Amino acid sequence: MSELTLLILRIGFLLLLWFFIFAIVYALRSDLFGAPVRRLRTDGNGNPVPQPSLQVTAPAAASPVAAAPASPANPLPSAGGSGPARHLVITSGVASGTSIPLDDDILTIGRSGDSTLVIVDEYTSTYHARLARNGEEWILTDLDSTNGTRLDGTRVTKPVPVPLFTPVTIGTTTFELRP
Repeated sequence: MSELTLLILRIGFLLLLWFFIFAIVYALRSDLFGAPVRRLRTDGNGNPVPQPSLQVTAPAAASPVAAAPASPANPLPSAGGSGPARHLVITSGVASGTSIPLDDDILTIGRSGDSTLVIVDEYTSTYHARLARNGEEWILTDLDSTNGTRLDGTRVTKPVPVPLFTPVTIGTTTFELRP
């Protein structure tokens, strides 16, 4: 082989090695520090446009569940109610007492800003779990998270239906589905 061919192969090999090094550094950075921060969209006047997801980071974002009794205006009944799940209620964790209406057919949970329920917690994966409506029931799927998802204390390894008032634990946050 000519010296020019060897030089080109050496440079190509070095570029390939540097590509792998940068890919590893990027993966480590995203694992250690989470997803990059995104700028809020504005409406043209500088006012932020509301985001469709709920970020669970502080109790100030919580809407207390026990603030009012069940009524037609407040559809959260006390324990023992029946019917299809209409709300996801966080029972322990940073945002204990937060209630999320289950209006969509799919609810994603994780640290990612793309998730419907964003849980900022070192034990929660970027894309941790998914709740999907199947008729009147909700199916919980763990998305190969590092620390796992637990349904009533049992680790979820395959898609499982979630009964009402059964605790689901993701990281340090526990929630239940309620009518």
